[in-house]
Amino acid sequence: MSLRTAVRHALASADEVAADEERHEAAANRGCRPVADLADRRRAGVAGVLRSVVLRPREGVPTVEAELYDGSGSLDLVWLGRRTIAGVEPGRRIRVEGMVCDVGGRRTMFNPRYELRARAGE
Repeated sequence: MSLRTAVRHALASADEVAADEERHEAAANRGCRPVADLADRRRAGVAGVLRSVVLRPREGVPTVEAELYDGSGSLDLVWLGRRTIAGVEPGRRIRVEGMVCDVGGRRTMFNPRYELRARAGE
């Protein structure tokens, strides 16, 4: 770690350090874009960590919803017709690919292809 990085980490808040680490980790994934740069109605690959995972029925259909965070922003992931997905849990690193859309002002990806990544420290 360089002196500049050490000083920045010493002066930054824990949230700023975590966001910086997530941006660095996400950038290491080839073919992935930062959430902040995603365009509506475009296919994209994104990598990050899952902040939350919940079962939330939509119009009577079981749905797994998760929030992916990559340090630049959040992306809602929605898998329709699922009650659970093995390995998809808070704190897990994931890489997803699919069509980005805007739902109520939030970037969202429905039924994305996904690849679970090693957890921090694994």
